Amino acid sequence: MGFYKLLFMSLTVLFGLLMSSVIFAEEYTIDSSEIDKKPYHLGGYAELRPLTFGLNKDSALYKLKFYNQKKHDNIYEFNGALQLEGSLEYGMARVYARTNTTYQKGYLGETQATTLQEGYLSLKPAASLKIDAGKKTLNWGKGYAWNPVAFLDRPKDPDDPELSREGYYMLTADYVKSFQGPLKTFSLTTVLYPEYEYINSTYATSSRMNFAGKAYFLLYDTDIDFILFTGGSKTTRYGFDFSRNITTNLEVHGEFAWIDHFTRKFTDSSGNMLQTTYNAKSFLLGLRYLTEKEATYILEYYRNDTGFKTGEMKDYYAFINRGYNSYLSSGSTMLLNKAATLTTGSYGKPNPMRDYLYLRASQKEPFDILYFTPAITFITNISDKSTSISPELVYTGITNLELRLKAIFLAGGRNSDFGEKQNAYKVELRARYYF
Repeated sequence: MGFYKLLFMSLTVLFGLLMSSVIFAEEYTIDSSEIDKKPYHLGGYAELRPLTFGLNKDSALYKLKFYNQKKHDNIYEFNGALQLEGSLEYGMARVYARTNTTYQKGYLGETQATTLQEGYLSLKPAASLKIDAGKKTLNWGKGYAWNPVAFLDRPKDPDDPELSREGYYMLTADYVKSFQGPLKTFSLTTVLYPEYEYINSTYATSSRMNFAGKAYFLLYDTDIDFILFTGGSKTTRYGFDFSRNITTNLEVHGEFAWIDHFTRKFTDSSGNMLQTTYNAKSFLLGLRYLTEKEATYILEYYRNDTGFKTGEMKDYYAFINRGYNSYLSSGSTMLLNKAATLTTGSYGKPNPMRDYLYLRASQKEPFDILYFTPAITFITNISDKSTSISPELVYTGITNLELRLKAIFLAGGRNSDFGEKQNAYKVELRARYYF
């Protein structure tokens, strides 16, 4: 069975026993009056975001993208977005929807798309029970930049982790119960996740019904989750996460994910596809610290056991360069086309390798400058020492308007994660108006 599986099952049984020991204790109830509120809500934001990319013309991904075009030092892009969300409540029923419409104009032309990010019906037949059906985001996990246990969520963008994400279609049921004693709250979330040709088809390629569950415990002021995903679409996976405030200003959190029989496919330098199957074990450890002067620090270490090894990434870059040289000598794009297909898959993820360190520091209203928050973020690939550095300035002094100026600078040697990206830097200005 293996040590980690045995540990997971043992902890689950332990917390089940702890819960049963207090299940018959006096229930913790709150006698509070209902707060009057409107049965509907409408809101959202409109956004303008011009940006410029400084290109790394020596990188493998630049050659892959621009091999048949005139060499560029910079490219410019204009983005617009309109996000709308609304809800309507009647009795025990609530309907919620969130859409996102994007517009982009760049060197390749104009594109526009509208996505239903979330849209579901929620029923609450009892105070402790809620049932949702439709498209939704679960937001499982305690990490800020990454969530290895978020088996049914689309991955975050570590450069902007707070962006809203598109969900999946599913049926969920949430049961919550409160107690007196060391165990203050227990909740159980069950999920039915269908995967067919016309529903959730981007998650996997088979047509199956899947099951997921999350057991939550607030025990001794520590948030703890046990997570399970199983079904035919992907192999069974287990998760565990926690979060606890050590002091008023210091919080620690972590996640651990076990994936049974994970198959990783990769290429050699000649373009031959290889694969290996193993039990993948990923984890994240992090902390968040708030100083008395309202400076916030977030530090996370992410071990992604499903990612590529350093040598595998070097082979991938070597294959791109081989395809580029073949194009220059013969005009053939066959190898480059194959490399582009690989890049749209696992190789094209923001952080495709195994060991990353994330550090973000922000200061609210330094030097008594009201509504102003500067921040800087570092993402480092520990294996190859390449780094992404992102300074930003945020101003919110105008009602409902947020202005953000942000840059991302990539540094790394040849065959490194950030050193072989198509961009050397990016600068963007975001104006977002909330309504």
